[in-house]
Amino acid sequence: MPFSIAVLLGVVEGLTEYLPVSSTGHLVLVGHWLGLRDDDPATSSFEIVIQLGAVLAVVAHYRALLVERTRGLFARDPAAIRLLTSLAIAFAPTAALGLLLRKTIKEHLFGPVPVATALVVGGVVMIAVERARARLGARGEDGLDRVTPGRALAIGLGQCVSLWPGASRAMCTIVAGQIAGLSTATAAEFSFLLALPTLGAATLYEGYKARHALAAHVGGLGLAAGLVVSFVVAWAVIASFLRYLRARGLEPFGWYRIVVGAVALWVLAQ
Repeated sequence: MPFSIAVLLGVVEGLTEYLPVSSTGHLVLVGHWLGLRDDDPATSSFEIVIQLGAVLAVVAHYRALLVERTRGLFARDPAAIRLLTSLAIAFAPTAALGLLLRKTIKEHLFGPVPVATALVVGGVVMIAVERARARLGARGEDGLDRVTPGRALAIGLGQCVSLWPGASRAMCTIVAGQIAGLSTATAAEFSFLLALPTLGAATLYEGYKARHALAAHVGGLGLAAGLVVSFVVAWAVIASFLRYLRARGLEPFGWYRIVVGAVALWVLAQ
C-alpha cells in the first residue's frame, strides 16, 4: 500500500470514527475507488487496525475523567464502579458476537454494496428516531451517571448491529442510547468511552492475526502514518462533535448517509 494512501485512509478514519456515518464504511468505499482490492485481507485488516489511533484520541480527550475514575476504582467510589460496570455490560455482547462472526463478516460484508446499503438504512433509522423524539419532546437524561445497567445493555445490543460495516458503531450506540432514554450528548459520550474496550480489543486482535500480511503489504511506516493521522484528526473531531450535538440533532448526518449510500449504489450499478 502506498504511503500516501495510508495517510489518506488515516484521515478518513479520524474524520468518521466518532461521527454516526461509519468509518469502516467510508474506508471500504474510499479504498474501492482508490483501486484497493475488496477481498485483500491486508487492506481490510489495515482499515481495522488504524482505529487504534481513534481509540488513543478518546484517551487523550477524556484523560482527566479516566484518571479520576481509575482512582475512584481503587477508592471504591460508586460512580467509578458504576461506569466500569456499564462499559463492561455494553462491551460483552459485541465481543462475543464479533468473535463468532469475524470471518463471515470479513468474507461477505467488507464490500461496497453491503456498506452502501447499510449507510442508507442507517440514515433512515437516524431520521426516524430524531423525528419521533422531537414529536414526543423527549430530550433524554444528561450525565454518565444516568447510564444504568439496563441502558448499557441496550447500547451494547445496539452496538452488535455495527458489526455490519457501514452501519456505524457511533450511530448504533448513540441511537440505542437515545431510545433507552439518554440525551444525545450523553449517549455520544458513553459511545466514545465504549470505543476504548470495543475498538481497542478489535484492533489488537486484528493486528496480531494479520501481522504478517500488514508487514508485507502495508509496512511499518504506512501503518504508523495511518495511526498517527487518525489519532490527530479524531481528537479534533470528538470535541467538535460534542459541541454540535449539544446545539443540534443527528438528522443532518442521516441525510448525509442516505445521499452517500445512494450515490455509491448508483455508481456501482453503472
